[in-house]
Amino acid sequence: MKHAYTWGAILAVVLASTTGDVLLSRGMKQVGDVSKLGRHKGILVVVGTTLRNPNFLLGVLAMALAFYSLLFALSWADVSLVGPASASLTFVANAIAAKLFLHERVDHRRWMAALLVAGGVVLLAA
Repeated sequence: MKHAYTWGAILAVVLASTTGDVLLSRGMKQVGDVSKLGRHKGILVVVGTTLRNPNFLLGVLAMALAFYSLLFALSWADVSLVGPASASLTFVANAIAAKLFLHERVDHRRWMAALLVAGGVVLLAA
């Protein structure tokens, strides 16, 4: 039963972290070049614009959920499993999400890296 809780929490970390990454990326692309905005309007405008962006705020919320899911996973299993599994699966999920939701170009090297990472997770889980 503890094993199921661990992998459920790792799945929650991966999904929440990937969702957070996608939302933060969208939000910051909507805000624009923060260095240029900061030079022209000041740092307070950059902070205000960023904090009013709904994608940014939802991304932060998703990242907080990922963090607390990580804490649950660490309470049920060793960091030697939870750390690498959650990080590597998040890497794979981010590549997929970047392609599907952000329409980014993910080249063959990144796909190969994602496959190798996934293989490493399989070895960890065995």
